[in-house]
Amino acid sequence: MQNVYEQIARNKFRATFIMTAFVIFIALATYSLTIAFDLGSGYLLFAGLFSILGSFGSYFYGDKIILSLNKAQPANRKDHFALYTAVENLCIVARIPKPKIYVIESPSPNAFATGRDPKNATVCATTGLLGILDKGEIEAVMAHELSHVKNYDIRLMMIVAVLIGSLSLLTRSVYYSGGLSKRRSKNSSGILALAGLFLLILSPIIGKLIQLAISRQREYLADASAVKLTRQPSYLISALKKISQSSLPLESASPATAHLYIQNPFKTKKLSNAFSTHPGLENRVAALEKML
Repeated sequence: MQNVYEQIARNKFRATFIMTAFVIFIALATYSLTIAFDLGSGYLLFAGLFSILGSFGSYFYGDKIILSLNKAQPANRKDHFALYTAVENLCIVARIPKPKIYVIESPSPNAFATGRDPKNATVCATTGLLGILDKGEIEAVMAHELSHVKNYDIRLMMIVAVLIGSLSLLTRSVYYSGGLSKRRSKNSSGILALAGLFLLILSPIIGKLIQLAISRQREYLADASAVKLTRQPSYLISALKKISQSSLPLESASPATAHLYIQNPFKTKKLSNAFSTHPGLENRVAALEKML
C-alpha cells in the first residue's frame, strides 16, 4: 500500500485539479453550446457563475448538501451507543478529531464519510446497517470510513459528488431553455452544433469516468487501513458480506453520490462490474483474507 502521506498529498492535488478542470470544462462547453444553439450571452454568464459557485460550494458546503440529500440526522449517544462509541474509540487510535456523527433512517445497510478535512468531517450510517451488524462489525465499517477521513479521500469524493450533480443540472438546462429544439441558430456552424451536442452527451460520461477513477482503489486502501486500525480483518469481511446480502436500495442515494458509500447503494446487478463505482465483493474479501 502506498505511503499514507503520499496518498494524502495526491488527494489534495487531485481535488484542486478537478475543481479547476471543472471550471475550464464548463467554460469551454458553454461557449460552444451558446454559439451552436444561440442561447444568448445570458446563458454564458449564468454558466460561468454556476461553475465558479459550484466549485466554491462543493468545497465549503458539499458535506451539508450531501447530508441534506440523504435526509441524515445527527446521532446521539443514547440511541446509537454502538456507533457513537466505535467512532470515539477509533478516533483515539487513529489520532484524528472526532467527526460529526449522523444517521439515515433507512432499512438499506450502508455508510459513508464526507467533509473537506479531518477537522471538518462527518461519518454517517443507516439504521439498516446498525440493525444487522454487531459491535465489532460496526467498528470495522467505521474504521473504513474514518480511513477515508484520515487519508483526505473525503475531500476528493465530496467535491466530485457535488460537481457531477452540478454538471448534470447544467446540461439539462440546455433542454429546458429550448436549446436543442427551438433556439438553434440558423447562422451557427455545423461544427459548433456538433460540438455542442457532443458535449451534452459527453458530460455524464465524463462524470462516470471520474467516479470510476477515484473510487475503486480508494475502497481497497480504506479496507486495508481499517484493518490496521482494528487488527481484525474478519469483522470487516463479515460486515461487507452482510451488507451485500441486502437487496434493499438506498432511496436517498443518487448516481452523483454513489461512489461515497461503502457499498453500491443501488443494489443492482444489471450493470457490468466494469461500470460499477465499487470493486466486487469477492475481490475485496479476497484482499482482506490475505491479511488474516
